[in-house]
Amino acid sequence: MPSVSVCLSPRLADIHDFRDKIGIVVDILRATTTISTALEYGAIAIRPIETLDECKNWRSKGYLGAAERGGKKVEGFEYGNSPFDYINKNISGEKIALTTTNGTKTIHAVKTADMVLMGSFCNISALSEVLMDKKKDIIIVCAGWDDEINLEDTLFAGALIDGLMDSFDVSADPAILAHNLFLNGKDDMFQFLKKSSHVTRLLNFGLKKDIYFCLEQDKFDNIAVLKNEEIVLL
Repeated sequence: MPSVSVCLSPRLADIHDFRDKIGIVVDILRATTTISTALEYGAIAIRPIETLDECKNWRSKGYLGAAERGGKKVEGFEYGNSPFDYINKNISGEKIALTTTNGTKTIHAVKTADMVLMGSFCNISALSEVLMDKKKDIIIVCAGWDDEINLEDTLFAGALIDGLMDSFDVSADPAILAHNLFLNGKDDMFQFLKKSSHVTRLLNFGLKKDIYFCLEQDKFDNIAVLKNEEIVLL
């Protein structure tokens, strides 16, 4: 039986062996949700970038620039890290260079995996179906915040595990912890997360609608996968 485990912070990625496994990158608020949204609304590829300077350089190569730091859009870039930046906007057929505080660096930390997929509530059922079909060991990697563990990514890891438990071994403590967290918070995830650090930060920025969007399940059935340094539709 394949296993599913959870890396609660990208700082812990080095202790995991990703070879021959599927890595699931999770940054619920908001990078992986935003990536799936941008692809759903017509972007053909998203290049995850670690630094602002590098992101600026890719704009000179025909990419749209998208940047966020500390939860806020960076001045001088066309787009930020809100899913609403990409809904019904002029991105059809475009490539986007994206850099965020936590999500994009986490993607780079998982690149040695056999396959790297993006995880979010907006496509959790479609993602679960793919994982059930692949029947490979899975490591869910939570982006956290500044390398610290956060509630929302761990909650999602538990939600994903909840749908896989009958077909995957879930015996590692971080996976059990994540699943128990989800069982405690699933009935009202917004209220459960309301006092968490990043939800509080986004609420202070007036981004309540972003939070609700990112916690809504099965808005899309797309799967975002990393191929040749870019994220595209599977």
